[in-house]
Amino acid sequence: MSEEKPWPDSIRAGECEQHEPLVRRVLAPNPSPYTFTGTQTWIVGAGRDVAVIDPGPTGSGMSIGDPADINGVGHVDAILRAVEGQRVAAILCTHTHRDHSPAAAPLKEATGAPIIGCAPLALSDDGPRADSAFDPDYAPDRVLADGERISGDGWTIEAVATPGHTSNHLCFALVETGALFTGDHVMAWSTSVVSPPDGDMAAYMASLSKLYDREDRVYYPAHGPAVTKPRQLVRGMLGHRKQRERQILRELEKGTSVIPEMVKQMYKGLDPRLTGAAGRSVLAHLIDLENRGRVARDAESWRLVA
Repeated sequence: MSEEKPWPDSIRAGECEQHEPLVRRVLAPNPSPYTFTGTQTWIVGAGRDVAVIDPGPTGSGMSIGDPADINGVGHVDAILRAVEGQRVAAILCTHTHRDHSPAAAPLKEATGAPIIGCAPLALSDDGPRADSAFDPDYAPDRVLADGERISGDGWTIEAVATPGHTSNHLCFALVETGALFTGDHVMAWSTSVVSPPDGDMAAYMASLSKLYDREDRVYYPAHGPAVTKPRQLVRGMLGHRKQRERQILRELEKGTSVIPEMVKQMYKGLDPRLTGAAGRSVLAHLIDLENRGRVARDAESWRLVA
């Protein structure tokens, strides 16, 4: 996790910032250890109509069980101010975590735009979540398959299926400029949480390899700064995940058999608020290793397969 903001402190939630002629950003007011400075809603288009990517959260972040990372107070109004005078042609969601998709419904109500993008997801989890919970009310008007496109005035967006962080995760490529909106799949400020049962490490690695084989010019993630050297970052992320796998195997060789102890040994100096997220990613690695016949489990204990 990054400790320093890689952009000026002058950037505030609710403000609209131009990143390039076809791309603007509105930051949601939901900073947290899992969302960095908040969820970034991207607006694509400079003509008659626009697309809105990851409309963000709607919760207050104030009540019990309603954490700060889903605070969306005033965010829909900020999006509407940013697109004043233009028609919203599509509301696109990369995935259905509650810091990404809930604002799609009120934005649709305000604009009449269809909700397009990832598939809905109904999941019965196997334990506490370290990242934001899923949005149970997400109801798309159209689900995009890998390679499908939508277009508007001067822009074309293509869906790029990238399961792993969640099974329904999509990235969106802006064909005209070579920009890729990466949601939570690739971020410069942090690695993505891969939390079973829906998060899948094998799928995540395959999706990273898929992006590495592309030639996108820049990444615009849902959290954190733009990525101006995409393939270099993805190569490093692939190496990082492989290094984590080797660490897990070494811990098992030493006799460490439970995830909390692995996290303690592998993540020195980690913010205590992030230990849950680290544990979920370790679990995802172990499940991947189990599926490949490298490890086995007995209840909550793990061991190498001879």
